[in-house]
Amino acid sequence: MDAGIVAGRFRDKSILITGSTGFLGKMLVEKILRVQPEVRKLYLLVRAPDAETAQERILTEKLDSNRNVLFINCRPRLLEKVCLMFCANNTVKEKICPLAGDVMHENFGLGSSEILQLSQVVDIIVNGAATTNFMERYDVALATNTAGIMHLCKFAKQCDNLRMLLHVSTAYVAGEQAGLLLEKPFQFGEALRKSYHLDIEAELQLVDRMKSIHRIKFSGDNKAKHFGWPNTYVLTKAMGEMLLEHLGRDLPVVIIRPSMITSTLHDPMPGWIEETRTLDAIFIAYNNQTLPCFIADGNVICDLIPGDMVINAMMVAINSHWNEQAQVIYHVTSAHQNPLPSSLIEISMYNYFHKNPRTTKDGKVIKNKEVLVFKKFSYFQAYMFLRYKVPLEMMHALLRGLYSKNYNKINRGYTILMTMAKLYAPYAFFKGRFDDTNLRKLWNATAMDKNDASLFNFDPNCINWSSYLVNTHIPAAIKYASDSKVKTGSA
Repeated sequence: MDAGIVAGRFRDKSILITGSTGFLGKMLVEKILRVQPEVRKLYLLVRAPDAETAQERILTEKLDSNRNVLFINCRPRLLEKVCLMFCANNTVKEKICPLAGDVMHENFGLGSSEILQLSQVVDIIVNGAATTNFMERYDVALATNTAGIMHLCKFAKQCDNLRMLLHVSTAYVAGEQAGLLLEKPFQFGEALRKSYHLDIEAELQLVDRMKSIHRIKFSGDNKAKHFGWPNTYVLTKAMGEMLLEHLGRDLPVVIIRPSMITSTLHDPMPGWIEETRTLDAIFIAYNNQTLPCFIADGNVICDLIPGDMVINAMMVAINSHWNEQAQVIYHVTSAHQNPLPSSLIEISMYNYFHKNPRTTKDGKVIKNKEVLVFKKFSYFQAYMFLRYKVPLEMMHALLRGLYSKNYNKINRGYTILMTMAKLYAPYAFFKGRFDDTNLRKLWNATAMDKNDASLFNFDPNCINWSSYLVNTHIPAAIKYASDSKVKTGSA
């Protein structure tokens, strides 16, 4: 099949990719190498102490088939271009150039000659570097998700041939707002909480002065809620967008805002996933029968988007806005066109485990218990306290010496479940709906070319949610969790 117009855009181009060892980063690198082997060079910014370690990370995390099946499909087309790209003296000769650095540092921590050389050859920058941990330390989240944008824009303005800067954000920078949420930029310093102003420079300076890890944790969580966001992650991503809008106004910028990213739908294989995503923790806990109750409202529309669709939208957007001195935002989401009720997720989970029951060593089926679901977090919290916490503390007080080991284990499980529910609550009860007008226009233009429509599909209408969840995503999440236990030696 002809590679099409979009793939042709990447021919003979040099691309800097940050966050290339993450879930989306790996898929982007694989897709580019597979559909456009004539790409000139992929510069991959990798957290590593030196160039040799960065190269080793790329070799083991991307190109080693025993560790990453994602890259198997691209190898036959690349052969000597990728598989034999490393010569005996450990220098990169062909398509991939690992760079030991980090966006949290000025010039990404690269030397002056290295950053100058890079600025002279880069055509495209894809910024996927981020810390996505909802409970991340405030200083760490700010350094990557916010300050990293300053360093990125400074470098981008030095690039002689830059034609596109694509930044991966999240649709949930919208916080917990209800109604239709437009594909529009933030105003600089705009807080979600009315009558409040967000002084980004002051926040960055404040963190520099804070020495206590405890204080940083406390400050981040409270800062987010103070300004109207549910957690540190989305607050710092929103501030990063504001800086990009402010500092990158003269650059060709596209901002991609995906919703909850899930395993691949089709490309390069169904069900490829890495890391336990937000929703997956529920499936894994149910599989382990450590989920007696949880929070959900069956009427709430859940917004999921397969990872390969995000990558396809990114590559099409790069082609469509090539060298445009403007900023465009895309909600890469599904709910506006193909809504998924939370009730269907619950039904799909039960259907999967009914088809694939757990068994004992002697082959007997283990019956899974249904989860008690609460439509309000306050009800869930009260139930957990009365049903588990009160009896637990009473037993601990009466049988302190005999019960201490079991108490610690059960209390840890209680704390984990409560923490998971608190983190998930803003999304379990989310009342917003992401407008995707820009995304639909982009897809309509893409669909006019049959090759591009086939190779870069990001139309959410093609997803059969029930089939995808039962046959692709839930088994992928369970398998990843199981494989991770084997690798780490966990019980």
